[in-house]
Amino acid sequence: MAKTVASTVIGDVWTVEPDVHGDDRGRFYETYRRSWFPLGREMIQSNRSDKTAGSVVGLHYHLHQADYWLCPRGIARVVLHDLREGSPTDSNTEILELSEDNARGVFIPPGVAHGFAALSDLTLTYLVDSYYNPDDELGVAWDDPTIGAHWGVADPVLSIRDQSNPLRRDIPAGRRPYIGLRR
Repeated sequence: MAKTVASTVIGDVWTVEPDVHGDDRGRFYETYRRSWFPLGREMIQSNRSDKTAGSVVGLHYHLHQADYWLCPRGIARVVLHDLREGSPTDSNTEILELSEDNARGVFIPPGVAHGFAALSDLTLTYLVDSYYNPDDELGVAWDDPTIGAHWGVADPVLSIRDQSNPLRRDIPAGRRPYIGLRR
């Protein structure tokens, strides 16, 4: 049975440490179960991101969507930052690693900014509990000094979108999440 662990840094974030079973043929582990997460809803879409070493994605956030991430190939340094007004962990930043070796997954609730650095070539899979909605695709600067993320890459490769996200203090009115906000 997988071990689920509540973050002590950011409320409503959960990591999963699965039981990995292996032999000479390879290995097997359960990657997701809805019942692992108190705030979890039905995951309705699955996505895959393949990145080369040195790529940085984020920081992105959603007002209504939760994500569940897993890195079945390579090593991802994940950066999470609580943007939710009224949250007891508002402004906290957490950094963790997901990799093919640790098989760890992470549940990210709405309002928690999230991004990752590819410490190696990698594949990141993620389940989401809402279909793609461009109005719920928001971002905050990956290098905002108030967030204080340590990405672990010397010369990050970023998308144009991620290069132009606002600083936390400049998030437009009505685009800052608050605790308890859902559909």
